[in-house]
Amino acid sequence: MAQQDIRTIGIFIDGGYYAKVDAALKKVYSRSLNLKGLLDYITDCICKMDGLRKDKVSITESHYYRGRYRVNDASSKHLLFEERKFEDSLIENDVVFHYKHLREVNDHGHTTVIEKGIDTWFALDTYEMAQYRDFDYTVMISGDADHEMLARKLRALKTHVILLTWDPDNSGSTSRFLREEVCTHIDLNKNTANDTALLQRLCKQA
Repeated sequence: MAQQDIRTIGIFIDGGYYAKVDAALKKVYSRSLNLKGLLDYITDCICKMDGLRKDKVSITESHYYRGRYRVNDASSKHLLFEERKFEDSLIENDVVFHYKHLREVNDHGHTTVIEKGIDTWFALDTYEMAQYRDFDYTVMISGDADHEMLARKLRALKTHVILLTWDPDNSGSTSRFLREEVCTHIDLNKNTANDTALLQRLCKQA
């Protein structure tokens, strides 16, 4: 805890998972994720969970991890504008972004996109920062079973591990094993099911 009377939050976003949620929201609701609304909601959930005033809770660090194309590839795929627009929203919300280049492999006419090392980077940074920054709450926005052991290791640091997930098109993109390893699971499928106001808060027009 950085200060005795302030509870600190570290947020770590799996960019591949975030993109899947965003794509599903566009498909189901014709909306996209509102990053600011999401970060504010996380703070509100923690305050409600532990009976804290909002001025006694602070998101001290937020990080986003994703693979992306090199500039020439992104340009040829007409992705540059959308990537820059999304980066603007990360900057505006004080989210530090971490990228590794994607690689395409062509095998007998079939192209496979390889995103190598991002999950490992995500896990190492999350664990290291939780250890040295001493977060009261460590929030992971992810659904990847590969992060199951990360969640277990984080709990050993005595940080309250929170998993936030959303599966708008019910594609089964969240690992049960990961859910079982965290202290608290914020399930936005459940929370938005009968709450139109919350859905509007977390989303914006696509």
